[in-house]
Amino acid sequence: MTLADEQKSLAVEAQAAAAKQGDTVRSLKASLKDGKAEKSDVENAIQELKKLKTEADAAQKAYESSAGDSAEQSKEAFRAQVTGVLERRLFYMPSFKIYGSVAGFYDYGPPGCAVKQYITQYWRQHFVLEEDMLQVECPAVTPEVVLKASGHVERFTDFMVTDAKTGDCHRADHLLKGHLEALLEDKTTPLSSDKAQEVNHLLASVDELSAKQLGDALTAYDVKSPDTKNDISAPFPFNLMFKTSIGPKGDQVGYLRPETAQGLFVNFRDLLYYNGGKLPFAAAQIGQSYRNEISPRAGLIRVREFTQAEIEHFCHPKHKDHPKFQTVADEEPLLYSREQQMGADKQAQPMKLGQAVQQGIIGSQTLAYFIGRTYLYMKKIGMDPKRLRFRQHLQNEMAHYASDCWDAEAECSYGWIECAGLSDRSAFDLKAHAAKSKQDMTAFEKYDEPQLKVIVKANKQALGKTFKRQAQSIQDALEQMQGDECAEQDALRLKQQLDKDQSATVEVDGEQFTIKPSMVEIKQEMKSGG
Repeated sequence: MTLADEQKSLAVEAQAAAAKQGDTVRSLKASLKDGKAEKSDVENAIQELKKLKTEADAAQKAYESSAGDSAEQSKEAFRAQVTGVLERRLFYMPSFKIYGSVAGFYDYGPPGCAVKQYITQYWRQHFVLEEDMLQVECPAVTPEVVLKASGHVERFTDFMVTDAKTGDCHRADHLLKGHLEALLEDKTTPLSSDKAQEVNHLLASVDELSAKQLGDALTAYDVKSPDTKNDISAPFPFNLMFKTSIGPKGDQVGYLRPETAQGLFVNFRDLLYYNGGKLPFAAAQIGQSYRNEISPRAGLIRVREFTQAEIEHFCHPKHKDHPKFQTVADEEPLLYSREQQMGADKQAQPMKLGQAVQQGIIGSQTLAYFIGRTYLYMKKIGMDPKRLRFRQHLQNEMAHYASDCWDAEAECSYGWIECAGLSDRSAFDLKAHAAKSKQDMTAFEKYDEPQLKVIVKANKQALGKTFKRQAQSIQDALEQMQGDECAEQDALRLKQQLDKDQSATVEVDGEQFTIKPSMVEIKQEMKSGG
């Protein structure tokens, strides 16, 4: 074995150790939120992660130095080399190139179009046709009210800063990360051990900083605009949707859709009717989505316009078995479960989907079935199953309304990158649109015998008198506490607190509101169907 081979082996081992410790930090943060870990445990793990990252960087540089011209290029150089080849062969190229291009937009050339067409056509064959799904095609321009109901207008944001003189925009967390990494790598003016420890600690927690904390850090480290070295503004939330106006008068606000899923939700009633009023059924859409990324710099991974293929499978909340589950039960993808992420090994392991459902690792047959179908699809289009894993979301990553979520991730030069998301979102989206539109978005089921159901009715007048403009959002949140077992339990707990204390707190869009018994009626009634 040559010196270069030995150094390469050491670099790979060091990078693997750092990646494993990164998973340890993430799992400890989840345990801290649940009260199962101490803050000191998290801090110690972060310090170990910083140490391992430093060792991995040193090992990589030692390998590159020993190998000289024959060395594998760094990841950045490798990506640049591959990008150059793909552009020269017209797989894809920057859009509007003769005018200097615009970041985040790409054109596909003849071979790129052929590859993309095969991928989308086979997706339609594999999912829509073989699963007898209901395919729709909806406009990209979406009225504001739809995206208000879905939460995108309020919460689809990243923090941004601007150059004080030129007005150039930068994503705040990326700017801070780049500055901190440069401080650590600067050999001309090395940091003291205490300062390096402080920088490393901040670097490990950038993604969790609030706008104020982010601004304080940018100020404390005197971060400037990268191109001009001018001062920058305080961070502020920037909505990632492209805003537009609808109609000649421009008085109706719209957005280019950030995802294709909302078209499936708003058409639920008509699709249910088309399906004979019966559950389960699945709807699908293939189309363009748009996200006004602040500073897209990761090639085709983070762009401002992209093709998205989405499925929404609607089923009875208590009947989540799937009639075709046995066709994928013996498939054995790499599963990176919550337990594995929280455990010592931190390695994805192959597991049969039937076994994963039986052991309760995957929440239902339906969710596991679509994990299996996604796995088969990705293998068919050429993905290496050894570089493909399904990672389960930790509890602190999941939205409050979701019961189980998995990401299909592919390993590439950027690390593990999410390619698809599979989650059990309950009826959250349908309830949100029902509350906003005042339209019924439910499927009717006749019970074999009457059942006790929870009924929630908000007092619009009482809410409006107290909360003014926020009353509608509070009313919508309250009236969503019905329709499924989880929501009904929340409603009964709220009623119990109101009966006991004559007041209760509800959270709406991250804000706490105190309501009184006169503002909402919560009762139980026997129903013959629902």
